[in-house]
Amino acid sequence: MAKIVTFGELMLRLAPNGYYRFFQNDQMQATFGGGEANVAVSLANFGMDSKYVTKLPKHAIGQAAVNSLRYFGVDTSAIVRGGERVGIYFLEKGASQRGSVCIYDRAHSAIQEASPDDFDWDSIFEGADWFHFTGITPALGPNLVEICKRACIAAKAKGVKISCDLNYRGKLWTREQAREAMTELCRYVDVCISNEEDAKDVFGIEAEDTDIYGGKLNHEGYKSVAKQLADKFGFEKVAITLRSSISASDNDWAGMLYDGEEYCFSKTYNLRIVDRVGGGDSFGGGLIYALLSGKSTQEAINFAVAASALKHSIEGDYNRVSVSEVEKLAGGDASGRVQR
Repeated sequence: MAKIVTFGELMLRLAPNGYYRFFQNDQMQATFGGGEANVAVSLANFGMDSKYVTKLPKHAIGQAAVNSLRYFGVDTSAIVRGGERVGIYFLEKGASQRGSVCIYDRAHSAIQEASPDDFDWDSIFEGADWFHFTGITPALGPNLVEICKRACIAAKAKGVKISCDLNYRGKLWTREQAREAMTELCRYVDVCISNEEDAKDVFGIEAEDTDIYGGKLNHEGYKSVAKQLADKFGFEKVAITLRSSISASDNDWAGMLYDGEEYCFSKTYNLRIVDRVGGGDSFGGGLIYALLSGKSTQEAINFAVAASALKHSIEGDYNRVSVSEVEKLAGGDASGRVQR
């Protein structure tokens, strides 16, 4: 069984019920999520040996965050305990022409104030096959850039494959800061995951003749983006998610995987969205599973996009689907009929 390590921040998610606006009533749902944790959960649900690394306080909320991962069978033994607070994000889910809103309250969280010496990467990567992180984690501060770099160096020393989802977040750092840090970190990356905006925001690489807000995506433009990324950093593979936002409730969703020779596109799914947070992470989890399972380039992108399409129908950050459910959709059964 393949062993995957992911590293990042696990946050408390507070969201109004359903599609209510903030404080439209006096209740909020409390769950947990975070880019790399979402990937770890997907992989555990797919039967992989999935380990998640972060730093969390020793108090009850920190323990509840750990327990949310243990529920799915994620290995939490490398989580460092310490610090004062769990990062929080508030989510107001959009609908129709009203977009979703994310408000972060993560300053001075345990992981943001972590030290590079908190993590024994040589021990953490013992027996590992794959390491995954996102551009969100180094955006938390210069110390996290250094922690991610040390993790990548240790992973490379042990022959561990590395994937990174660029995941640019303008609320966390500037494009200039992102470019400097990610240019350094991407030197170690084997598989790069991006979307229709990240490559432009982080590296200034833009798909031509594309309007993501008007629903117009140019496949030739994304081939160029993938090749430019691969040529710049020597990536073995570049995956790009292709989202056309018709409204907050309705998106078209597809993906492309470039392996240095082939450009493989998935089918396009017409999504009616229940919860889109974690959609990109479920794509990453699906892609890692598919590549570690020996699927072809075309099969891998088909699986990753189908896994993510299903996630858009599930409340919360975590994708609660099985391999058989994903393969059924990837195989062409999108009927949504009752299973009896």
